[in-house]
Parts: sequence; structure tokens; C-alpha cells
Amino acid sequence: MAGSGTPLRVRRVPPVRLGPRKSLGQNFLRDDNIARKIVAAIDPQEEDCVLEIGPGEGALTRHLAGRCRTLTVVDVDERVVAAMKSMFSDGSVEVVHGDFLATDLQAFAATHPGRFRVVGNIPYYITTPILFHVLDNRRPVCDLTITVQKEVGRRMLAGPGTGDYGILSVFCSYYADVQALFEISPSAFFPKPGVTSIVMQLKMRGRPVHPARDEEFFREMVRSVFGKRRKTLRNSLRYFTVPRGIALPELPLLQRRPEELSPRELVELSNTLFQYAPAQNAEPDLV
Repeated sequence: MAGSGTPLRVRRVPPVRLGPRKSLGQNFLRDDNIARKIVAAIDPQEEDCVLEIGPGEGALTRHLAGRCRTLTVVDVDERVVAAMKSMFSDGSVEVVHGDFLATDLQAFAATHPGRFRVVGNIPYYITTPILFHVLDNRRPVCDLTITVQKEVGRRMLAGPGTGDYGILSVFCSYYADVQALFEISPSAFFPKPGVTSIVMQLKMRGRPVHPARDEEFFREMVRSVFGKRRKTLRNSLRYFTVPRGIALPELPLLQRRPEELSPRELVELSNTLFQYAPAQNAEPDLV
């Protein structure tokens, strides 16, 4: 594995071919031009520590290896793990047999020095859990470049007042600068998925533009109100405020629906409600 101060050498290896497993949602990227285009968008640098989710047949891995300080791939499929170890038997790639969703990103970053970046062509059925896993553990992450269904990309970018606007839109906007890079035709994959894909890039913010006073409180409020998105905020907020003993203040925006509020307005609402939370106003216990 290339270390600090070691000249990086790009080592081209032939692709491997595996039979996709439907149970794992595998659609392998087989268009090398698209793989090169994705890696060009990632633009790996010598100081980078890259973690690739689900390398599959190594479409991206082949072009990332040797271009960054460390490259680690993680996959639950033992066949993929064996193939990666064979392809990169020189140790230029660290291969981990495991579930990315169970990966402790904080601990990983602590043992892999460098600018921490996450990339992947992922199984679409676990797209949302993967996005939230990275957002929830974003502190060490510089950016995330990920291939998703075009419909999910729309949700990530959606603004208030649109049908695609929801929890994912709010959290992506709150924690990152989100950009749609380019679409990928189903013909680039094997087997061909029934949807068009899009490469999305999230550059994590060191600090939200409009920070919540308490992020956990904010996140729980957003999840709660969007769970009842067709109700007015006055009605949907009761499911969040009543269990917490919060007396709902009179606010003009309570006549609106959750999907009509911008991320900034949702933060401001959270900050207002947080002031009314009994636990915040209680006198500290004397020891």
C-alpha cells in the first residue's frame, strides 16, 4: 500500500468478471469510459485516503489504485473480496470483507491518515441507509461520490414545495453541498437496471450554514413532521412536541405544511421549539 512519501504508481490490472447476485442487488459497472469519467470527477490526490463501497468487479478500483495514499474497498460478497485480493495481490489495495453500514467511519479515519473520501457504485436498495450512514458520521469525511438512481438524485437536490422534497433533501442540504455530476445509461451496467443512474457528489460542510442549536433535536423534529407531511405543522408537530412536554407556541408558519418550509426555516423552527423543551429550562441538580 502506498504510504506517505512513497511515489504513487498507477497499476492497471485487467477487469474481473463475476456473476451478479440478485439477492445483493448487484449491477456491475462494465463501461470503462464511464468508470474513467467517475474517477476523473473524484480527482484522487496523493494525500487522499479513499474508501470504496462495494467495488464489485473493480471498475472504479482499477483506476483509483495507486493514485492516492491509501485505497480501501469493503464488500459483503466473499467472491468480490477474493477477486480484489487476487487483482491487487501487491497490497496496493486494502480489502475488507464486511458491511459498509457496520463500518465505524470515525475509527477508520483515525487509522487511515489523509483526506478521507468515500466513493461507490452501490446496490440501489440500500442507497438511503448508506447516505444517512455517511451523513451521520460525516465529521472525518471530506466528500462522498456515489452513483444512485436518478429519482434519488432528484430527492437529494429537491427544494421546498416540490413532490421530491423530504427528509433526504433537508439533511443533504444541511450537511453538504450537493451536486449532480452526470447521468449513466442502464446499458453501462450488467445486468441492465430498469432505471437511469446519476453520479452525485456531496462535499461535507465543516459547519452548517444555518446551524441548529441541538442537531439531534432538529433531526428528530424533521423526521417527525415529514412523517405527517400532508398535515399542517400545527397538527404534525403534536406527534413531536406532546411526548416531550413542549407547549407549542403561536407561530404564523404553523398553518403551513412541512414540505413548504426551506431547510433554514426548519432549523429556525427547531431552534424555537428547543427553547420550550422542559429539559432545557430545568434547574441543574445540586451535588
